[in-house]
Amino acid sequence: QVQLVESGGGLVEAGGSLRLSCVVSGRTFSSFTMGWFRQAPGKEREFVAFIRWNGGATAYADHVKGRFTISRDNAKSTVYLQMNSLKPEDTAVYYCAADRSYSGLYYNPQEYDYWGQGTQVTVSS
Repeated sequence: QVQLVESGGGLVEAGGSLRLSCVVSGRTFSSFTMGWFRQAPGKEREFVAFIRWNGGATAYADHVKGRFTISRDNAKSTVYLQMNSLKPEDTAVYYCAADRSYSGLYYNPQEYDYWGQGTQVTVSS
C-alpha cells in the first residue's frame, strides 16, 4: 500500500518561507510523477506544481511561479516544495500526490492515484 506523508507546514508571516516535504512509501517512488496541490476553505483543490519521475520536467501554477520550487530526491523517496515570498492568499492545506502513469494532465487532480493527508500552511499579513 502506497502512503504519502507531508510535513513542514505551519504559520509564517507574509514574505516568509517554508519548505514542505512529502515522503512516499510502499512502492518505487522513482516511477511516480509527483504533484503538489492546495485547498483553501470554501474553494476547490487547485494545482500548485508537478515534477516528473526523474526531475526532468516541472511546471507551476501561474500564481506561484517564481516563488515556489518543486524538487525530489529519489534516494530518499521524498518530494519537496520550497515556498518563498509567501502571501496571505497562499494560506491553504497543501497536499502531495503521486501519479503512476503520466498522461500529461499534471494539473488535473483526477490524474493522481495517491494522496497524502495534507499539511496546513497559514500566512499572516
